[in-house]
Amino acid sequence: MTSPLLDSFGRVHRDLRISVTDRCNFRCTYCMPAEGMEWRAREELLTFEEIERLARIMVERYGVDGIRLTGGEPTVRAKLVVLVEMLAALDIELSMTTNGVSLPSVATDLKSAGLNRVNISLDSLRPERFRELTRRDDLPRVLDGIDAALDAGFDPVKINVVVMKGINDDELLDFASFGRSKGVMVRFIEFMPLDADEIWNNDLVLTQAEIIQRIGEEYPLEPVQRTSAPATRWRYADGGGEVGVVASVSDSFCDTCDRVRLTADGQFRACLFATDETDLRALLRDGASDDQVADALSRTVAAKWEGHQINKVHFIRPRRSMSEIGG
Repeated sequence: MTSPLLDSFGRVHRDLRISVTDRCNFRCTYCMPAEGMEWRAREELLTFEEIERLARIMVERYGVDGIRLTGGEPTVRAKLVVLVEMLAALDIELSMTTNGVSLPSVATDLKSAGLNRVNISLDSLRPERFRELTRRDDLPRVLDGIDAALDAGFDPVKINVVVMKGINDDELLDFASFGRSKGVMVRFIEFMPLDADEIWNNDLVLTQAEIIQRIGEEYPLEPVQRTSAPATRWRYADGGGEVGVVASVSDSFCDTCDRVRLTADGQFRACLFATDETDLRALLRDGASDDQVADALSRTVAAKWEGHQINKVHFIRPRRSMSEIGG
């Protein structure tokens, strides 16, 4: 019998995000500093067996029913298909966020192993701008990766676009048209203070209201009822699919958030913007029982704060960037 994983506000947490590596094959502005990062040694990362054990405890004891694999870039983790098979056996909705570069070679295998859905990060459809943002000339490979995901039968395929005012916000309609033509859902993500170069400020945030207004002027939109998912969704009035916005800054959804996170080095976080972590790797490697691990999980989530407090004077920026936490 499962019991809910509750914080002190009575919110139930059923969505687990697992970062399987801190490594990536991009150096994008949002995740990684221009000079690169010092990667963690392999022995500092959780093994597949450790990941599966933690996931199993959360599924069996707390009714977690959704797991998303993130990074860094998850496809750079060797033998990722093996981990997918292990987690798929837990009978949960299993998804992955990826930059898409490796999907042409692994999409079919991942689908066969039990991966249900993919989200592909893509912040520009323009080759020169893509190169500037990622320090890589790989836009054709990402576009091929989107096609590979569709060909493999992933449904839905979602495109995650971090929107930055004055940097790529002039591509809103390009992405909307792309999503409609490809049959994929584009999710625009407000720029959050988790960028590795720490350039974030409110002047760079294009708000949900502005995003929807601009798209709606070209493609009329109708709201879709809100769920616990991070994106607020709209459907195109002409039946051309859906578009979403993750409005972490302008319209916080903390009151409905049901996500917890496990970093590649085994740190458990009750919030993307948490300033403290629980070291589950140390517990596992010190021989902790499942009961002791479960107690640590419960205590961490119970201590979760009401919200991230972005734009408040007492907001504290997390010490880790997105590539170290996992999306």
